[in-house]
Amino acid sequence: MRTRLLAVLVTLALAVVAAFAVPLLSATADQWTQQLVISRSSDVDRFVVLAQQAVDSGDATALNADARVYSSLYSEGVLIVDAQRRPLVETGGLTSSDPAARSIIEATLRNEPEAPVERIRPWSDAPVLFARPVGTGTRVSGVVLLRASVTAAAADVGAAWSAIAAGAMVVAALFVLLAVLLSRWMVRPLVELETGVLAVARGRRAQVPERSGPRELRSLAASVNRMSDAVVESANQQQRLVADTSHQLRNPMAALRLRLDLLGTEVENRPAYDATVAEVERLERILDGLLALATAESTATRLAARADDEPADLAAVVAERVDAWRLSADEAGATLVPCAGHTEPLMVRTPESELAQILDVLLDNAVHHAGQGATITAAWESTSDTVTLIVTDDGPGLPPEDIARATERFWRAGGDGAPRGTGLGLAIAREQTRARGGVLELRAVEPHGLQVRITLPAEVTP
Repeated sequence: MRTRLLAVLVTLALAVVAAFAVPLLSATADQWTQQLVISRSSDVDRFVVLAQQAVDSGDATALNADARVYSSLYSEGVLIVDAQRRPLVETGGLTSSDPAARSIIEATLRNEPEAPVERIRPWSDAPVLFARPVGTGTRVSGVVLLRASVTAAAADVGAAWSAIAAGAMVVAALFVLLAVLLSRWMVRPLVELETGVLAVARGRRAQVPERSGPRELRSLAASVNRMSDAVVESANQQQRLVADTSHQLRNPMAALRLRLDLLGTEVENRPAYDATVAEVERLERILDGLLALATAESTATRLAARADDEPADLAAVVAERVDAWRLSADEAGATLVPCAGHTEPLMVRTPESELAQILDVLLDNAVHHAGQGATITAAWESTSDTVTLIVTDDGPGLPPEDIARATERFWRAGGDGAPRGTGLGLAIAREQTRARGGVLELRAVEPHGLQVRITLPAEVTP
């Protein structure tokens, strides 16, 4: 953004400088052109008076002497002819045989207006011809033609243009410096705001300076700081709630379970007793699942210090958990395919404990829902910046509408009357994956079965 803003400001600054410099250059050239015209016009007018006197007296000696002195002094040619086109004066290399001179003489004898002098520029080098008729009224008795050099005037215009260009460059440099300072003053608070917002997204407390930049950005910085304080405080309260809930609910549940165990030998209605014990166990599982879900949902805000963000070797965790679940798979009549060996660590930015918990959820669902005779595989694939854990079974799978709901809280395959499970496993795995910057995805397998893909950021080795 700073580059774009700086480009816009510099472009505007240069446009403003050019808007002043270009007309000034034109005005300077016009000024020196006008000075040349005025100077040479007065010289021509003087020669017109002398030529009239020479025509009246019939003696052009004084006129010739004056013209030669002028030509030697200014190195400019003078040509004076009478009404019959006979030359009275030819000095400075200007003669009546010159085609350009003859054309202007003829036009002047016919009292045609003189063509305007073109604007003189630093690179102008063509001499300018000034012509005046000799005589009074409509009676023309001759023509005075003066060939003026523009070299000196062009040099003066070049010097003036150089001074203007130097001044314009200085002003442009000042404007560019001002644009750099202005862009820094405006963009630096935005960068600090971005840093603060990213800190809030990671659960850290933002410390955005509130005394730099425009008033609106200072106000926004104060709002971001207040939001950061609120978010961090809310995260702390959530963590305390999880800890307090765990402590306050586990103790009554443990006491209830102990009393039920003590009553086990005295209860005569065993079916009712067993049902009560099963419900207590289900409550314990739900409590454990809710606490795990709350912990997973607060993981994103607990990552501020990154103390629990140690990377884990996914291949090693998969091999260890598959080995641990192989006995359960055998009891359920399913086949858990051993993982392929690996020679190099496959590091992901997820702690080993959380990765193992996510994999336990996936293997538990596969083992108990795929059915007897099903084959379960755990594999992985990797790219330069991600690693994907893939758990696939060839069981009955789920219909498309159930796949879309499988990660909802308390949803269980088979509906509310399903015999087992809390419906929190995939919800916990989804929140843990999301907290670590990953994605959980369920896919149907042809002709039947279910595949769960967990994509996590890879740990990049420097």
